[in-house]
Amino acid sequence: MALTRTLLIVLAGGAGSRLETLTEHRAKPALRFGGSHRLIDFPLSNAANSGVRDVWVLEQFEPESITQHLAGGRPWDLDRSRGGLMLLGPHRGDEREGWHAGTADALWRKADRIREHDPEVVVVASADAVYRMDYADVVARHVAGDAEVTMVTTRHDGDCSRYGVVRVEEGRVTDYLLKPDDPPTRIVTTEVFAFTPAALLTTLETYADEADEDGLGDLGEQVLPAMVGRGAAAEYRHTAYWQDVGTVEAYWSAHMELLEQPPFDLDDPAWPVRTPAQRHVGARVHARGQVEDSLLSPGVVVEGTVRRSVLAPGVQVAPGAQVVDSVLLDDVRVGPGATVRRSVVDEGARVRGRAEVGGDGEVTLVGAGSVVHPRKRIPAGGRYPG
Repeated sequence: MALTRTLLIVLAGGAGSRLETLTEHRAKPALRFGGSHRLIDFPLSNAANSGVRDVWVLEQFEPESITQHLAGGRPWDLDRSRGGLMLLGPHRGDEREGWHAGTADALWRKADRIREHDPEVVVVASADAVYRMDYADVVARHVAGDAEVTMVTTRHDGDCSRYGVVRVEEGRVTDYLLKPDDPPTRIVTTEVFAFTPAALLTTLETYADEADEDGLGDLGEQVLPAMVGRGAAAEYRHTAYWQDVGTVEAYWSAHMELLEQPPFDLDDPAWPVRTPAQRHVGARVHARGQVEDSLLSPGVVVEGTVRRSVLAPGVQVAPGAQVVDSVLLDDVRVGPGATVRRSVVDEGARVRGRAEVGGDGEVTLVGAGSVVHPRKRIPAGGRYPG
């Protein structure tokens, strides 16, 4: 049987303000995860492993941080002469020009391109969660389900008020609430949706005609409720691991889960999470260095103690320094005798000798390029600069 012509559209234009300074100078999908990977690697790897060969990435906020990482699509076998990877941002020159004012608005502004591409199914996915998913299974369920949209859902035991929450009966979505104050169920959308193109484009055009100068907003505001209201929404339940990392606490927690009980192997040959090759040599632990239950990326140098932590490429931990329960991003330096606990330290930051960062309690955040001076104390839950 011929494969269904599928177009994956990765929504990668949001500013990610809930991640605070971690997304001040980078798009959220460009944020590191697991040391060597970035969040956008997950939907792109899912596409590659699922046999989806046409992928569009919609950019807007800090697009260079994504474009540089994507390397023309080569790591995901998307650097092809026909189809493959396409990067799309805001444009000028026609009636759909302008900034993307939400996810639905972004799709409406690219509607003519979608029509010209003429896919049988459009899969729309965000790039701010950690998960593995066979998009081909989602597409097959959608094609068989006689629906305008198939929502990929999962049971979430945390704060459901941050997501789209649904009620489901016999595989059909009967109610959809966007970020409700009092969620009626614990079943949330994973922000992966399979659409019948004609239904999606018609619904977008309908609401575009009614929209004011603020645009269409997000899919969950009008488009998805309309499809649910027509009885045209089906469910695909994702029962494997899925973790949104849209806050500093969630980002840190997902890394600790990766260390304590890995939800899956990033290097699983059967379903690898692909990323561009690293420029660094292998990690190095000196004779006086100690590492326990941690993940070290290429280029890391450890002369002190590292426990239950994830270190991105180029991190250096000096003699006598301690890094515990923490996530350190690219090229961070931890000086002699310094301590970093239960913290996220962004790229290029310097924690000087005998400084103390974090502690028990809330996660501490040190911004990119910051310098924590010798003997300075940043308390648990602190923000530096704050």
